[in-house]
Amino acid sequence: MKIYQVSDPEFRRYGRVITGIDTKPFLKALEQSTPLPAGTEYVPEERALQELPESRALAKSLYGGLPVQFGWCNGHNTKLNCLEYHRDSEFNLGTEDFVLLLAKEEEMEDFALDTECVKAFRVPAGVLVEVYADTLHYAPCHTAEDKGFRVMVVLPKGTNTEETAPEESDNPEDRLLRAANKWLLAHPESSEAASGAWVGLRGENIDISEG
Repeated sequence: MKIYQVSDPEFRRYGRVITGIDTKPFLKALEQSTPLPAGTEYVPEERALQELPESRALAKSLYGGLPVQFGWCNGHNTKLNCLEYHRDSEFNLGTEDFVLLLAKEEEMEDFALDTECVKAFRVPAGVLVEVYADTLHYAPCHTAEDKGFRVMVVLPKGTNTEETAPEESDNPEDRLLRAANKWLLAHPESSEAASGAWVGLRGENIDISEG
């Protein structure tokens, strides 16, 4: 599939590049204090990031005073597998170039999405990006297998914690709820689907390594 750059106009629907921020302290903490697993691992809040002197100022700048968590998603991945959304923006910063696979909430029908709607965007190392609240996203993809990815994930405090079973209710969206502030659509081939996640992705399970 075509991989756009976050500097391309196509990215404007999905998010924006944040400028005027010194990202070096966060990149150093990611590099020195977080692992690089063979698969993909996510930690909602990382002490080494949370306690940086620069984190308080960045949190205020990004969320205007809301309680914020600084976590990470690291490892190796080339597949779509799932898409999720929150009720707010998410901010990402990587030590290496990485790719985000993205779609829009408005493209869902009955809480299902055709994977042909998904677009890929390359984020350069050291560039902080905002992924809008109505943008579906999930784990990053690496651009070089030998380097993998280390990506800081900034969200309102409590997001992606306290795993939640799908609700039986009159609101069909409740079937997608998997954790605090986390609504998930899984591809049938994913491990998340096997564990009971809402199967809402139709079509190919995109793999960027296949070109």
